[in-house]
Amino acid sequence: MYHSEEDYPVLIAQGGTLNGQRWVLDQAITIGRDEACEISIPNRQVSRYHARLSLTREGILLEDLGSKNGTHHNGRFIFEPILLQDGDIIQIALAQQFSFLSSDATIPLDSEEMRETHVGEPLRLRLDNRSRRVWINKEEVLPPLSLSQYNLLELLYEAQGRVISRQELIEKVWGDEDAVGVSEQAFDALVRRLRDRLASIDHTHHYIITIRGHGLRLDNPPTNE
Repeated sequence: MYHSEEDYPVLIAQGGTLNGQRWVLDQAITIGRDEACEISIPNRQVSRYHARLSLTREGILLEDLGSKNGTHHNGRFIFEPILLQDGDIIQIALAQQFSFLSSDATIPLDSEEMRETHVGEPLRLRLDNRSRRVWINKEEVLPPLSLSQYNLLELLYEAQGRVISRQELIEKVWGDEDAVGVSEQAFDALVRRLRDRLASIDHTHHYIITIRGHGLRLDNPPTNE
């Protein structure tokens, strides 16, 4: 099913004691408090053997192992095994969150594809849409952006400085059906969180610019390195 290590799915810890750590899912992995687990979380809310990730022909299967405080999949308790999809969020009790990526394929920072820009110079902010990783001046944004944060940034990045309306961004980030129920406050909160994440790496530049009455655009100048 997988031809190389780059093809294997990957699990990335977000927040918690394991923040930023990555695991290539090339074998079954048990998550729990016990040190014998492949992913050990030293927290009393976590059961000794809490959850398991297994490789199947259909993909990666997540199952709760009868834990005391439960396993969440995209915010919902799981009661039976479930196949993971790219971008899914896994929560172990209230102790640790993980994001699931369907592939660990990445593009090296110095590759032509990562360095190419429309003016022939490397840009300050770069992203890899295969692995959903983001760099600013060669420093990776960690922990990884949430799925909604990344989707918003990717839309602005691909627009190459063009202004995108708020409504178009909402529809593409949340989907046409769910966009109807998204409030202005929810969208503003998402933009604010994304700005904060980018500023944690580079506080000298405002990347996401609001054009009043029109929408947002990405100001992504050439790198200063």
